[in-house]
Amino acid sequence: MSLKASGVVPDGTTEQWRDRKRYLWLMGLVVPSLAFVALGLYLLTGWGVFLWTGPVVIFVIVPLADLIIGIDTSNPPDEMIEELENDKYYRYVTFAFLPLQYAGFILAMYLVGTTDWPVIDKIGLAISIGCVGGIAINTAHELGHKREKEERWLGKIALAQTAYGHFFIEHNRGHHTRVSTPEDPASSRIGESFYRFWPRTVSGSLRSAWGSEKKRFERKETHPFHWSNDVLNAWAMTIVLFGVIIAIAGFDVIPYLILQAVVGFSLLEVVNYMEHYGMLRQKTRTGRYERVLPSHSWNSNNIGTNILLYHLQRHSDHHANPTRRYQTLRDYKESPTLPTGYAGMIVLAVIPPLWRKVMDPRVVAHFDGDVRLANVQPGKLDKLVAKFPPPGTDLELEKDDVTRQVYATEVLAARCPGCEYTYEVASGNEAEGFAAGTAWKDIPDDWVCPDCGVRDKVDFIPLPSAAGLG
Repeated sequence: MSLKASGVVPDGTTEQWRDRKRYLWLMGLVVPSLAFVALGLYLLTGWGVFLWTGPVVIFVIVPLADLIIGIDTSNPPDEMIEELENDKYYRYVTFAFLPLQYAGFILAMYLVGTTDWPVIDKIGLAISIGCVGGIAINTAHELGHKREKEERWLGKIALAQTAYGHFFIEHNRGHHTRVSTPEDPASSRIGESFYRFWPRTVSGSLRSAWGSEKKRFERKETHPFHWSNDVLNAWAMTIVLFGVIIAIAGFDVIPYLILQAVVGFSLLEVVNYMEHYGMLRQKTRTGRYERVLPSHSWNSNNIGTNILLYHLQRHSDHHANPTRRYQTLRDYKESPTLPTGYAGMIVLAVIPPLWRKVMDPRVVAHFDGDVRLANVQPGKLDKLVAKFPPPGTDLELEKDDVTRQVYATEVLAARCPGCEYTYEVASGNEAEGFAAGTAWKDIPDDWVCPDCGVRDKVDFIPLPSAAGLG
């Protein structure tokens, strides 16, 4: 399938191309600064309404900014991708989020636990801090997808505030593998409200993360209760963080710690809800799902939310190329498009009748009028077919498995066609539970690329020899 990137600069203009959003990305630091804005205005005026700054900014000001400022469909030229990826300025922008996040979090929780402010004011501050924590999960998302160990650890640190450290594993090794399928707890179905999706995704993601790590340790022939278990060490960060907060702010802070965590991970899950609503990858004749394409995720090019979320709204390209850095994510013409930015769509998502009125017709249109091709909530297909009668054509339910490789000879090394991670038999991969010398034929068929989480073992391209790795 040939993909068409929109907004590509004309040929011959690469030398003049500049990232017009280069310094706008610093606006992403407005979010972790909201704690200081809220507290400063409250202390200056005594008006408790200012402690609700977080939800006001995210659910009112940002949606309005998206509508006023408009969209940006421009993409960097292919020749500039490598240079942009290697420009460390963009990494430092995301790194700077964390100290602001935790300085605001600790200060706010200390004040909540030690002052005699009205309960309603403390609730407002906790919700504002939870909004910051929810956006911090997006920063963790950007960092956690990278190959560099320090970025992955920073990603887990960013998750500690919301007690959602298992997201690091579930998202990379679960969601990206099963995205836009009925098996994925983080992919919503047409006909499913956010309030039905929330318990399914929260519990399902937890089970998925633990199951993924349990399987990894089974390959090592040991139990999963090790500090190297990425679910346990991420949760340990939250236990330490909350323990320190309770020690300095007292036990009265506990309900507010819980409240801000629930607000934070619920903000993540409402974004998950809208990103793949109704999208479905079709099965191939081998029983596998077709590979992830830009057409399997909802996109938005609204500048305001994209700046605050490090291009998360270019979600289609992210799923097709998970290790790609935010500044190089591209918009594709094949990607379905949301009517506005994520912030505005969250407001629709929490009002199910309004959400269905806006989004269900768009899902059906994406599948050329045939709702039977969508990811449908069980028990809702008949009702949806009656509302959106499909065209009088037979369904082509299975496609050719075009990316599946056939390994006729012994494989000494194999490369992921998506992110170019390479497995070498001689070296193995101890972290994945494969000792040095583990033959390619002994790698389980359900193993997925440890870097991108998108390609299965059977997608890996065999290399002629270990010498062909360069």
